[in-house]
Amino acid sequence: MRIGITCYPSYGGSGIVGAELGLELAKRGHSIHFISYAPPMRMVDGAAHDLIHFHEVKMLTYPLFEYPPYTLALASMICEVARGHSLDLVHMHYAIPHSVSAYLAREMSKCDRYLPFVTTLHGTDITLVGRDPSYLPITRFAIEQSDAVTCISEYLRDATRDTFHVDCPIDVIYNFIDTEFYRRIPNEDARRELAPNGERIILHVSTFRPIKRITDCIEVLARVCRKNPEVKLVMCGDGPERQDAEALAARLGVTDKVSFVGQQPQLKIREYLSAADVLLLPSQSESFGLAALEAMACECPVIATRVGGIPEVVDDTEAGYLFEIGDVAGMADAAIRILEDKEERERLGRNGRDAALARFASEKIIPQYEELYRRVTTEGRSANAEGKRERRGVSSAPRSDE
Repeated sequence: MRIGITCYPSYGGSGIVGAELGLELAKRGHSIHFISYAPPMRMVDGAAHDLIHFHEVKMLTYPLFEYPPYTLALASMICEVARGHSLDLVHMHYAIPHSVSAYLAREMSKCDRYLPFVTTLHGTDITLVGRDPSYLPITRFAIEQSDAVTCISEYLRDATRDTFHVDCPIDVIYNFIDTEFYRRIPNEDARRELAPNGERIILHVSTFRPIKRITDCIEVLARVCRKNPEVKLVMCGDGPERQDAEALAARLGVTDKVSFVGQQPQLKIREYLSAADVLLLPSQSESFGLAALEAMACECPVIATRVGGIPEVVDDTEAGYLFEIGDVAGMADAAIRILEDKEERERLGRNGRDAALARFASEKIIPQYEELYRRVTTEGRSANAEGKRERRGVSSAPRSDE
């Protein structure tokens, strides 16, 4: 198949999943066309393939436009790529503005053929951006106009229905990982780099937005250090909350126990997960928890909040421990227990790896998308035939005198 994919080219979950999906589909022989203002981050990491193509969306700089109309530029590029490369469908990751652009491209293409589009909802496009009064009507419209809609968790599917009151079918297709890539690969040099004095390692990976509550990581660390000072917190990522986290570490006297390593490529994240003793994820909201899944695949126990889709990924007491939002005392106690008990650490790690293999491996999830694409394109061919009949002036509706 010839598939167009639009996702944000960033370190966020939707961008990672959109890019990884394209890479996995290319491995299976599909021709993939990424359409965005920059190449997806995972392509920049060096993932090249003959069947993967990138089409840059360029925007006109014009004084009248205080904010360049990316939605329109994206719609034009989707239409152009679809015609030039005979795309079978386009898959839009994140509803706003991507699905709106796909709808416009579909309407623009109707004189030639019907271009179906799939929308995958990832989280904040529903729980934050989409429910804002300024975007709610257009987000609902984009969802309802999609030829198929998927969500990355049952939690997000239910939240979508509750927020937008849509009655269109919504398929739950979980996020996935390449379990051959994400596996524990011990590297003593990497571990010494993070913990030069042999400390136990607590790892956090996120975009450092307010919703990630990264200052809770600092508070957990301070509590753990009271019991076990031989610990290191590695903060992987970057964002607006970093300064507050650094200031809190200074106030609590744990600056020397924290390493802010910035945003890192995929290979480095695997290296950190392989070295870490526990992943800490104290988010206020997570529609899925991709970082938790990557940790599980690398046999790294997870301590996280019991929010959103995380309980669908992390089996509490089996692959890690889940707590209420803000329960830094409970998370600290669990971290101490895991760090001090090698058998418990290994038990949680094995269980996490088994769950990742059984439920979230790419070979189990990608066929679900392929089946969805086949269904959508079959329906799209029917729409194409109907459109040709209408353009010839032949109606498929019964005549009034029949």
